[in-house]
Amino acid sequence: MDIYHIIKKPLVTEKGTHQSQQSYGATRTKSARGGSYAFEVHSDASKPMVREAVEKLYNVKVSSVRTSNRKGKSRRVRYKVGKTRDWKKAVVVLRDGYHIDLF
Repeated sequence: MDIYHIIKKPLVTEKGTHQSQQSYGATRTKSARGGSYAFEVHSDASKPMVREAVEKLYNVKVSSVRTSNRKGKSRRVRYKVGKTRDWKKAVVVLRDGYHIDLF
């Protein structure tokens, strides 16, 4: 899978904007880290694939990746019930000193 097909779009929300501005200093047990950024990714993408795609597309160093599969919601239009599509969300935590300018 191509790196341009792995990352579908960044998720720019209030929570995501707040998390991107939060960075933490180093402690005795954990190293320092920058902000975390959320992306909608391809449903077949694994964590190493997401890490590689973000590092190459945005020229940053990734500390960790968290993924979750989101189920689509049921929606009703007049008398029919449908469902929105399922999708995959990835939260990428950057190393200290790195920033993505989209957020």
